Amino acid sequence: MAHRLRTVLKHGNKAAAAAAASAATVAASVTLLSDDVVHPLHLPWEHLGLFSSYDCASLRRGFQVYRQVCATCHSIERIHYRELVGVTHTTEELIEMAKEVDVVDGPNDEGEMFERPGKLTDPLPSPYQNEEAGRAANGGALPPDLSLMVKARHSGQDYLFSLLTGYCDAPAGKPMMPGLYYNPYFPGGAIAMPPPLNDGGVEYEDGTPATISQQAKDVVQFLNWCAEPEADERKKSAAQYMAVIAFTAVMTGYYKRFKWSPYKTRAISYLK
Repeated sequence: MAHRLRTVLKHGNKAAAAAAASAATVAASVTLLSDDVVHPLHLPWEHLGLFSSYDCASLRRGFQVYRQVCATCHSIERIHYRELVGVTHTTEELIEMAKEVDVVDGPNDEGEMFERPGKLTDPLPSPYQNEEAGRAANGGALPPDLSLMVKARHSGQDYLFSLLTGYCDAPAGKPMMPGLYYNPYFPGGAIAMPPPLNDGGVEYEDGTPATISQQAKDVVQFLNWCAEPEADERKKSAAQYMAVIAFTAVMTGYYKRFKWSPYKTRAISYLK
């Protein structure tokens, strides 16, 4: 198409050139519309505002969804129990939670590995001992670590929320291989992960109705915190910096007026 368009333009036939350009535009549009994926809509996440912070209640619920649903296949290796203190749970709650996990440590004085109860300094446990075990348990596909998943995917939170809530029956003419599920937000439409969320799949401690959309919202916000745990502190620091800059600008302007006022108010007379 591009070669044909260049040929027409070279011979100077304006009408034919316009027709060729229109045909090229239509072809490009068809190519763009043939993408086998639905792009997620932009959702109004409150914690993304300049003066907004994470909802700790939602983070606690999201951590619960991760522990009871997502942790069976996915890991969050970059987050330690100690980092959750004051965010989702108290220190005492997290100590008891960590003790429920047996951690392989060592070697000891005899050069052997041993198991011990988990501590606050340990990272959140992985469902598999190594990548090979993860691939063997999932038909050769390794479930990705979710620590930075919000940053690793285009549209971040919007994509993850749409993916978790977007499972549906495949449209007519869309063949699906055994073991795959249709999700229009996943590239290609066929995803190996079964629908992870169900209405009432978890029982929230605060009594919030555990609908699919509520679970998806909470766990996505928790994953956003995992990717940017410093976001709230960064916003506080930015507000302080801007206040200092504004004060400095005002004082600089006042000092300039004070310093230059004798020169701007003086009168210069020339005598013969």
